[in-house]
Amino acid sequence: MSSIKSRLRQEKIAKILMQLSGISITGSLFLIIGIILYKGLPYLSWEMVSQTPQGGFYIGKSGGILNAILGSLYLATAATILATIIGIPISIYLNLYIKSGSLIAKASKLLFDVLYGIPSIVYGAIAFSMMVWLGIRASLLGGIITITLLTIPIVVRTIDELVKTIPIDLKNVTKALGATRWEIAQVLLKYIKPGVFTAILLAFGRAIGDVAGVLLTTGFSDNLPKYLDEPAATLPLAIFFQLSSPIPEVQGRAYASALVLTFIILIIVICTHILASKQKKHKI
Repeated sequence: MSSIKSRLRQEKIAKILMQLSGISITGSLFLIIGIILYKGLPYLSWEMVSQTPQGGFYIGKSGGILNAILGSLYLATAATILATIIGIPISIYLNLYIKSGSLIAKASKLLFDVLYGIPSIVYGAIAFSMMVWLGIRASLLGGIITITLLTIPIVVRTIDELVKTIPIDLKNVTKALGATRWEIAQVLLKYIKPGVFTAILLAFGRAIGDVAGVLLTTGFSDNLPKYLDEPAATLPLAIFFQLSSPIPEVQGRAYASALVLTFIILIIVICTHILASKQKKHKI
């Protein structure tokens, strides 16, 4: 009887702790969004999102962050496309062309787990060293290469986890029909297609919000990015530089820039949830 009471007491304590954790996380989220809205909304205007920085923008004069918005979208889109093109074949190879449970498969997945957890500044430092060795200056191309390396593990590990959700009967039936490995891969990819899009959106969200990885490799420019070998601004870097200013007007614009970035991330999160719900319905 005492053991039952003890277990019930432990269950209540665990339930209270989980509720407190949920409240604290939700409260922190609303606090962050509230601060960004309070400090950034008064400075957000059409002029800010539709113009490039003019002379004296970083001391409180006219202009906007269009260069940073487009730079972020260009960089994140290109890096995500490259990461998807490279990551999906790697996932297919690890799950179909290598024997499950083999030393190579385990080592490869462990390697991608490690790469997944490496801080982005490490990727930036390595890419910067490579750029110096190859004679490539800080540019949009350098940022794309860095963020591609950063997001490949995200795509690989996410799709690898999705493959594990595929019913074993589907694999066996496809093999029994005499399908080749590539045909089996096409069937499996079709089954997890909504999840693949989710992985792509997660990679895009990581790419567009990263600052440490592009700090050394992308450079910064007030002009619109036109060529790959030119420096390009990004929203995280724009926020960083504006917050470093002692002028209140410029700091307010930094929060407005953060509001724009948050809005883009919000769209990505909504799309991710929609695709995730489709994936669940598809499995049912």
